[in-house]
Amino acid sequence: MNKLVLLILLSYCAFAQTPPGTIVAYEPASAERYIGSPSLATLPNGDYVASHDFFGPKSSEWQQATTRIYSSNDKGRTWRFLSEIQGAFWSSLFVQRGELYLLGPDRHHGTVLIRKSIDGGRTWTSPTRKDNGVLLTGEFHCAPMPVVEHNGRLWRPMETAHGPILQWGKRYGAMVMSAPVDADLLDSKSWTTSTSLLYDSTYNNGDFNGWLEGNFVVGKGGEMWNILRVANQKSIDERAAFVRISEDGKRLSLDGFYPFEGGSKKFVIRYDSVSGKYWTLVNAVPEKYRKQFPQRNPSSMRNVLVLRSSSDLKTWQDEKVVLEHPDVLFHGFQYVDWHFEGEDIVFLSRTAHFDGKENAHNNHDANYLTFHRIPHFR
Repeated sequence: MNKLVLLILLSYCAFAQTPPGTIVAYEPASAERYIGSPSLATLPNGDYVASHDFFGPKSSEWQQATTRIYSSNDKGRTWRFLSEIQGAFWSSLFVQRGELYLLGPDRHHGTVLIRKSIDGGRTWTSPTRKDNGVLLTGEFHCAPMPVVEHNGRLWRPMETAHGPILQWGKRYGAMVMSAPVDADLLDSKSWTTSTSLLYDSTYNNGDFNGWLEGNFVVGKGGEMWNILRVANQKSIDERAAFVRISEDGKRLSLDGFYPFEGGSKKFVIRYDSVSGKYWTLVNAVPEKYRKQFPQRNPSSMRNVLVLRSSSDLKTWQDEKVVLEHPDVLFHGFQYVDWHFEGEDIVFLSRTAHFDGKENAHNNHDANYLTFHRIPHFR
């Protein structure tokens, strides 16, 4: 073998054995329990709290899912395990009035629960009734989307999973939950639930397999949006759905589908008052990878993570490629949850990466939870 080629291969292997960022958690692919649903919160004392769940054939995602909680008191340089929760899936960490909460279903397509911790995530309340954490009974879907304070209320998008067609994507109806900021968040009576917008095969000019994982975002004119990931099959052009939320939070109406690179994978949009822009981290698909895999749906390409910004939510520009791996099939940086922190952005990634001995099961079924920082992002 040519010496130069050998050196390149050895360098690539050395690089590939170490996922970028700081490892928060690891589960080998052979365990068949994959790391999902990263969520990140910052406590009033500056400590970080991170969470993830497990999915896959050897997990309990369809019965009572398992979520693990970690913390860092040195700005993400090191992490320690805090606790394990049974009956939490796709859940969001958030801090309200100094107290830490975890909100999401108890399992895949489960009942929506909320828990509170007063000791930084070590111990949690146990939801058993509608007045101590059981919010919505039935079948619901979400991802760890931000819980946003606006106009004296907390807002959290969700999806009903009740139909009309009981298939992934097509069963999801867009909806939004909200509660007064000073309410008892563990009491279901504090929460208002909007009507739901169900699947319609004519949406997006007929190229529509469903919407999910919506963001609550406030437009510069004060309008309230649920901006959702869109699953499509016919086109490689990714889009996001804009759904308008009424002032009282009880009604939703479709505004339209707009070009949004990375829109077929989970994304989080946040507004930055310093720059006056909206920011997001998305799994974009550069042209070189489209050419390499021309028949592959963009929703399954997650090896590139790009920071983007917009002044109006409709026109976006690339700011920086944050993470990239040349392998599309077994590497992914996905389901990113992130926050502004002064001049930086901090984020967690559900990372599929070679671990030195074996690849992840595929680019979707992650074996790592990793923490990252984008310094001076503006």
